[in-house]
Amino acid sequence: MIAGDILGERARIHPHKTALVYVPTGVRYSYAELDAHARRMAALWCGPLGLAKGDRIGILAHNSVEYVAAFFAAGKSGVVLVPLNARQTAHELAFVVEDAGLSALLYETEFEPLARELQSTRPEMKLQPLDGPAWDAVVAAVDENFTNATCSPEDVYCLLYTSGTTGRPKGVMLPHRMIVWNAYNTAISWQLRDSDVIPIFTPMYHAGGLTVFLTAGLLLGCTMVLHRGFNAGEVWQWVERERVTVLMAVPTIFKMLMEAPEFATIDLSGVRWFISGGAPLPLYLIEAYLQRGILFKQGYGLTEVGVNCFAISDEDARVKLGSIGRPFLFTQARRVDEQGRDVAADEIGELLLRGPHVCLGYWQNPQATAAALDAEGWFHTGDKARVDDEGFYYIVGRAKEMFISGGVNVYPAEVVSALLLHPSVEDAAILGVEHEKWGEVGAAFVVLRAGSVASIEELTEFLSQRLARYKVPQHWQFVRELPRNAYGKVIKAELEKLLPKK
Repeated sequence: MIAGDILGERARIHPHKTALVYVPTGVRYSYAELDAHARRMAALWCGPLGLAKGDRIGILAHNSVEYVAAFFAAGKSGVVLVPLNARQTAHELAFVVEDAGLSALLYETEFEPLARELQSTRPEMKLQPLDGPAWDAVVAAVDENFTNATCSPEDVYCLLYTSGTTGRPKGVMLPHRMIVWNAYNTAISWQLRDSDVIPIFTPMYHAGGLTVFLTAGLLLGCTMVLHRGFNAGEVWQWVERERVTVLMAVPTIFKMLMEAPEFATIDLSGVRWFISGGAPLPLYLIEAYLQRGILFKQGYGLTEVGVNCFAISDEDARVKLGSIGRPFLFTQARRVDEQGRDVAADEIGELLLRGPHVCLGYWQNPQATAAALDAEGWFHTGDKARVDDEGFYYIVGRAKEMFISGGVNVYPAEVVSALLLHPSVEDAAILGVEHEKWGEVGAAFVVLRAGSVASIEELTEFLSQRLARYKVPQHWQFVRELPRNAYGKVIKAELEKLLPKK
């Protein structure tokens, strides 16, 4: 039976090994101690809060031991966990609260005004603080001898709401089967070791914080170093202190880590590799870390298909720069055209994935589910990809970001990747803009490296040597920085405001 009590199973085998180090307090938790926290959390839900299997409970908090306990309590109780974005407003979160039909909400007291405002829109939702005297009293009264609910592989484990960039957010249904399989496959395909020490500083209300390393690491018996949030100096301090071995972040965070004063002198002798995801990784960042002796890998995944779907070996990562590698074990991948036909090996097509790591679809949204998950079980990612002659995949861009110039498809990520090869370019983004003759052409937004100079003519010539003429941008703007969200993705709407008015 595949059910999501990953923590409980590891605690049964290695109860005394260190599972987690919580940075704000420095407290170290064994697998048995962390599992006891999760059992008490599950007992609270199914006891005083009166929740039953299948009910939904929200959580509004920063990273914490209680957050970890809540995530694994979902695997024990069958209650569905719904992480809420702690950076959003009541207006933004109210839709999620109502759409998910939350029966209860866990919250840190920092967010109590927001929690009570959300309760005013759904009066039947119970509130439970996660810290302070009220929490201490609840924990003291709850018995940790909780008997797990019987969960099937297809029972929903958690609902993770997407960002809603194309409309209202959609609740992705992650079943127990998907949580466990992603953990297994990440541990095996990324060749993690039970001796690995892995930091988590990305927010746990996002799939990256919850399932990139947390589930795989605890499944395998690793030690996790949990930060409340991201602070570059703090991360480096604990990388050295705990002898961190592998680390995941988005390019924006890797840039901040590189710019921190500790980067030049910190002891990195324990590190095996770093892995980046969420956005194209600039070459200068790779080079900077290579100079510090750090091997870089590029990851790929979506909330809907498990955040880890491809793997690349250490050796291949050194020569296949920009590649996400090959599909995980038992992961099927296809590339298709607009009519759903498989494309030739050297052509670009939309990436489709199928396997035990794929979600159930979108909560109470059959139309969106049918549009993304076809009858044969293929998930349509919306990402365009190519494959080289050795079977290595490269993400070219999002289908929705593609523009058509003179009847030919142009993928911004491909142009950005080429621009980032220029030694003077630190960051770049490409938008498609209307053009009288060609329909659309590219508009480039370029951030130059400190102390570097490059003209539009120079960059145009540089790209012309690497890309077809129709892919070379016709509009250029130099900017101090690109607007990015917390996960490194460029906020295209902000760039559009910089375009000349018609």
